[in-house]
Amino acid sequence: MPLRLLSVTFDAHDPTRLARFWAGLLGREVVEDAGGVLLPGDDTQVGLRFASGGAEMTPPNRLHLHLTSASAAGQQETVATALRLGGGHLDVGQRPEEGHVVLADPEGYEFCVIEAGNNFLAGCGLLGEVACDGTREVGLFWSAALDWPLVWDQDEETAVQSPHGGTKVAWGGPPVAPKVGRNRQRFDLAPAGGDQQAEVDRLVALGATRLETGADGVVVLADPDGNEFSVRRS
Repeated sequence: MPLRLLSVTFDAHDPTRLARFWAGLLGREVVEDAGGVLLPGDDTQVGLRFASGGAEMTPPNRLHLHLTSASAAGQQETVATALRLGGGHLDVGQRPEEGHVVLADPEGYEFCVIEAGNNFLAGCGLLGEVACDGTREVGLFWSAALDWPLVWDQDEETAVQSPHGGTKVAWGGPPVAPKVGRNRQRFDLAPAGGDQQAEVDRLVALGATRLETGADGVVVLADPDGNEFSVRRS
């Protein structure tokens, strides 16, 4: 049985505040659980979880979110909502002629509000993409791990998407920035069939490295690019 991608998890100094920011921006409910504060996803939209973590951010992060827009006015409205909720503009060297708007949430995590008419994200929903820094190898790994088909594989860039559609997860190819310490963002997964050990063994066979098992039974692994991720019991 394939793994379920429960959430993209963000370490936060104030998980509740950050969850409320993203809930307001995405129009989702906030649910507290053992792993932190969750904004549940569904078959087509990836969930977000915010967990307590005190480590300081060391930019650039290895992933960021892309929000879509149905119109120019809709893009402006999303930006205005983000600013009202506590976000801010961010300069990452983007050029004036580029149509997307780069912002940071209240804890400094960067995200982009993509302009209307972006063909790659058409039909993907509001949370259109989890954009990652990574190699083609890691894109192929995650396609096999999640049993999600590759929807882009060109010039060392890859992207996968649930068979149900919705949010894409993409890797931009080389050069990949050196990894500095433990990532403050990670994928949080669970076995669809309930057999955690079998899934961990399968992931290791695919190229993952087992790192540790927490007191709560959560197994932490690293993908072929060294990015940590978690596999819960169910």
